[in-house]
Amino acid sequence: MRLKTIVAVLFATAVSLPALAQTASTPRIDQRQANQQQRIDQGAQSGALTEKEAARLDKGQANVQKMEDKAVADGKVTAKERARIEHKQDQQSKRIAQQKHDRQQDRDHDGKKDRPARKQ
Repeated sequence: MRLKTIVAVLFATAVSLPALAQTASTPRIDQRQANQQQRIDQGAQSGALTEKEAARLDKGQANVQKMEDKAVADGKVTAKERARIEHKQDQQSKRIAQQKHDRQQDRDHDGKKDRPARKQ
C-alpha cells in the first residue's frame, strides 16, 4: 500500500514538473498591453477617439495579443519573438497617440468637441 502511494506521488510529480517548466512568462508585455488598452478606452470615453478609430486600435491590440499567444504557445518566448512583439507594441503605441491627438472630434478647431463621446 505504501509503495503504491510513493509510486503515485512520483508519477504525479514527474508529469507535472515539465508542465510547470513550460509556462512562459511575459509580464512586461502583458502590462504594456493593459496600459495601451486603457489608453484606448480613455480616449474613447473622452471623445478623443471616434468609434471607428477605437475599433481599429482594438483590432491592432488583438493582433499583438495573437502574436504573444503564438510566442508563448511552445513554452518559451525567444529574444527574437520578444523583439517582434515589442516592435509591434511600439507601432501600436504610436498609432494610439496619433489617433488620440488628430483633432478629428474638433473639426472647427475651437477647442470644443464637435461630436459626442463614444458610449460604452
